[in-house]
Amino acid sequence: MMTYTETRGRIIVQFFPRVASLRKRGIAGWITIVGLAMVSAVVLMTAAAPWISPHDPNEIGTGPVLAYPTWSFPLGTNHLGQDMLSRLIWGGSTMLQVAVLSVLVCLVVGVPVGLLSSYVGGLFDKSASLAMDSIYAFPGLVLAIAIAAMLGPGVVNMSLSIAVVYVPSYYRIVRSQVLSIKELPYVEAAKTLGAPARSTLLRYILPNVLPSVVAVATVNFADAILTAAGLTFVGLGLPVSIPDWGWDLTYGRRLLPSGAWWVITFPGLMIVILALGFALAGEGLSELLNPKLKE
Repeated sequence: MMTYTETRGRIIVQFFPRVASLRKRGIAGWITIVGLAMVSAVVLMTAAAPWISPHDPNEIGTGPVLAYPTWSFPLGTNHLGQDMLSRLIWGGSTMLQVAVLSVLVCLVVGVPVGLLSSYVGGLFDKSASLAMDSIYAFPGLVLAIAIAAMLGPGVVNMSLSIAVVYVPSYYRIVRSQVLSIKELPYVEAAKTLGAPARSTLLRYILPNVLPSVVAVATVNFADAILTAAGLTFVGLGLPVSIPDWGWDLTYGRRLLPSGAWWVITFPGLMIVILALGFALAGEGLSELLNPKLKE
């Protein structure tokens, strides 16, 4: 008969084979596990929001105005009497939507342009590099604020404003890697044998670039979440009717002098947890996927 430890280990290996293998990869593996666990907890909480949320997050007067955390309202209420726990649970959905959409736009734009620019070269490479360097020269948050102010509020508009800021990062990383990879012997051999450019890019170059792209995308999730919170904090994010941690930070800052510390504390902690989770996962993956750091 198997012991509890053996049973638990067998379940982990069966259902979470990747996690089980990460445990053997040293500090980088554990950093990745911790980061993914933090992100997974927030994702699960958000997915289960309709079932675990005790109240409607937008309902005004659910409880007393600015009530301290109690058994009835574990995280207290805000200046409108809205339940902060319900707003905390539902607010993660907005952050995740904006982060995922912005990263997808960065991948769709930055990776193909970086591949073509470095492989084709010439005028196209110079023009693309000049455009990306021009965007990269602007302070990220300032540029995102300017674009969000022009596009207006909304998940899609906020995602696009964040994506514009981070597309150059994908472009520069992909371009620098392709410049070195395309000179390797197996790529030169493929060209000599008459392989078309499309086949060379997709079969021989792109697979070697993807590990770096994955690591950058994971870290970019953390940057997107912080930028999204900043946009909402300055009033350029989502409509007030949508539960959002950024709005709770905005109103919590105004209420902090009155002693209502819980209005700003808990949303701020959730933003830190989600951003830190993605950052840890990204740092761990960058070490695990870097062949130069493997033993």
